[in-house]
Amino acid sequence: MSSCLLLITDTTLRLADHPALVRAGESGAPVIPLYVHDDDGGDDWTLGGAARWWLGRSLAVFQDALEGIGSRLIIRKGDAAAEVAALAAETGAETLFLTRSYDRHGRAREAALKRMAAAEGLTLKRYGGHLLFEPDTIATQKGDPYTVFSPFWRACLKEKPPKPPLDAPKALAGPVTWPDSLTVADLDLAPKPVDWAAGLRGTWTPGEGGALARADAFIVDSLASYKKHRDRPDLAHTSALSPHIRFGEISTRTLWHRAQEAMLRNESLEASAEHFTRELGWREFSYHLLYHFPDLADAPLRTNFTAFPWRQGQSAELTAWQKGRTGFPIIDAGMRQLWRTGWMHNRVRMIVASFLVKELLWHWRDGEAWFWDTLVDADPASNAASWQWAAGCGADAAPYFRIFNPILQGEKFDPEGAYVRTYVPELAHMPPEFIHKPWEAPALVLSAAGVTLGDTYPAPMVDRKQARDRALKAFEEVKTAQTA
Repeated sequence: MSSCLLLITDTTLRLADHPALVRAGESGAPVIPLYVHDDDGGDDWTLGGAARWWLGRSLAVFQDALEGIGSRLIIRKGDAAAEVAALAAETGAETLFLTRSYDRHGRAREAALKRMAAAEGLTLKRYGGHLLFEPDTIATQKGDPYTVFSPFWRACLKEKPPKPPLDAPKALAGPVTWPDSLTVADLDLAPKPVDWAAGLRGTWTPGEGGALARADAFIVDSLASYKKHRDRPDLAHTSALSPHIRFGEISTRTLWHRAQEAMLRNESLEASAEHFTRELGWREFSYHLLYHFPDLADAPLRTNFTAFPWRQGQSAELTAWQKGRTGFPIIDAGMRQLWRTGWMHNRVRMIVASFLVKELLWHWRDGEAWFWDTLVDADPASNAASWQWAAGCGADAAPYFRIFNPILQGEKFDPEGAYVRTYVPELAHMPPEFIHKPWEAPALVLSAAGVTLGDTYPAPMVDRKQARDRALKAFEEVKTAQTA
């Protein structure tokens, strides 16, 4: 019997609830899982450093998981269509199984695979698995894509609920003779020239096992308090599952059903479970936007923002923001958490983004690019959609006059300053009433805390009132241009 090929991408690194993998196994043909590393083109979809680190670890774990069910992962580098065609000719494979993609690069890859399959007589079978609802199934009454979240999510919830997740296969038949393969090390995904990933290694356990363990811990320990405390960066009440979801180590369908099951077991979890699934909906919304607006990472959805006077390019101010040296403690804590762990609490992401694009008037694309390079969960849909939201130029965008106050946000969501103390240790001895605004502390308080503004900790890099007035003026001009 001829074998079949199973194309693995960086969003399908799991055995459980992997429809393409399961259906390939059910075909009865020997299955050859293939990962083609094709991100060396220098395009804007090339993985950032933190994501490359995660990919290397996750690939190794997935490779071990396949070996545990009697299979292997064949690794190649280059153009996906060319490598699939070569491997099909080498092995006599007649069918290609793959998981649907939604970003610009993934869709171009699928189009090339489809053309290659037609030319080579290869049967191509494509499955979902990355989203709860396919983008071409959710539309307004006019047939247009939704650009506001709430009606989008209501429309999703009117659909049939996502099907139960598929169990991981216990075995996957392979060919008698396996083709040659590169190793994960050959892909050169490790940080270089200096190994800066110690904080990532100490924070995360990439791979399907780590994803399932984190999901279990969240459901048991944190789901009950999720709705109440999810905005508190000083408390561990978010799921922190985003990098596992981004690399397909756990499916959103699995998380959806685990939340529903928890709610059925305990009715008191209903509000938090619904809120958690709503957050899955925000990810879903971002992917639907990316599918319908492929240039989401490049161009504002609100075209009047094309001429907005954003500041651009590397400068001392942008570097201060990137390194967490702005003089605003909650912002600096967030940026340092990002640098150390490859992740940032979602509430803080909104605060640091608002500061960059509204108080500094820096281009949202520069913020998006920094997050793309430093986040382990850097996701082509969520990253772009969220930055456009923060900048006011995207779908369901934050109003132009909504500018997060970093002092008030810190006092509300990090009331004792525990989050700031963790990531900005030079402020560790500041009392709670001044930790989010050390410049207002009396000299004796600063001295007792060992803080010298402008020396041990930066003074605020901008006058917030002037920055806010400048931002409101610029955004008001855009609003006027839009209505003229």
